[in-house]
Amino acid sequence: MTAPLTDRERQVLEAVIETYVQTAEPAGSRTIATRHQLGLSPATIRNTMSDLEDKGYLYHPHTSAGRIPTDLAYRVYVDFLMRPPAVAPAQAQHIRGELEVQRAAIEAILSRAAQVLGVLTNELGVAVSPTIEEAILERLDLLQVSTERLLLVLALRSGAVRTIFVEVPAELAADVVQKVTVVLNERLAGLTLKEIRATLADRLRDAGSSEPASSELLNIFVQEADELFDVPVTPAPGTSSVGVHLGSTQPLAGQPEFATRQQLQGLLEVTERRDLLREAIAARGGEGLTITIGQEHADARLSSFTLVTSTYRFGPLSGVIGVMGPTRMPYDKIAALVNHTSRLVGELLE
Repeated sequence: MTAPLTDRERQVLEAVIETYVQTAEPAGSRTIATRHQLGLSPATIRNTMSDLEDKGYLYHPHTSAGRIPTDLAYRVYVDFLMRPPAVAPAQAQHIRGELEVQRAAIEAILSRAAQVLGVLTNELGVAVSPTIEEAILERLDLLQVSTERLLLVLALRSGAVRTIFVEVPAELAADVVQKVTVVLNERLAGLTLKEIRATLADRLRDAGSSEPASSELLNIFVQEADELFDVPVTPAPGTSSVGVHLGSTQPLAGQPEFATRQQLQGLLEVTERRDLLREAIAARGGEGLTITIGQEHADARLSSFTLVTSTYRFGPLSGVIGVMGPTRMPYDKIAALVNHTSRLVGELLE
């Protein structure tokens, strides 16, 4: 439960955040008084900042007289204080011009969008290839291809077909495979892939058979539902196998948060783990704009970063586009650019 803020505290907190974002230096009361016309004396600002620190919104770095916003402060700013500006017409035209040249290829548009967003925001642009979240399963088949491997064939109502290998611990009798195929079709056909991933365990809970082999195979489907029923659009040659496109890390590498060799190494380790980024983006939940700040990430390796992402859609397909950067970022401007670009990507893909 966060401590409520007075109007004065909200004013000062917003001023501290904006000052720190612009300067990358701890904000002191005199700096705030000079840079922002709040109608408050430095002494009043100093007392208010002290109160904000007591409530967990600001902290002292080392012995500095200035304060730095906490993740909680950024969350309050994002949820209640920021006012994303309209994207300037010239900037909007620039984004469209950069993306339209790649209009024919989905993966090329996404790769270019990540690059353009990174340059415009001075952060790391990120784009995730679409998955057919709302596609409906028409039927599935299981084919034995070896003693320890089955081929799962998903036929979708959109006409697409997905094939994926299912590893099994031992050879299964043909009648066991057939029985499990019937059960899966009875319980899953007509559902979207998103629904299947979310509810598979419940739908198969009472489907256990007295035959251990059938139960074991059904349990494999429950355990691996996220992978077996995730249907990414086939990536173009040369793109990441997990469907994550990244812009250049150069803009981030030049920021104060990555000034030391150790900090830069931490950045490179995160950007090289595209599976880690995909998991973080998948965990965002919901549609539209999402901002995940610092320690809100489930994985501690991302606790120094913020992800600003937005969903793009076309037909039954959906994906995510956005940027990643340090928690010190101009959230309002970046949110506006990410939202605008995600809508444009959806438009161009249509």
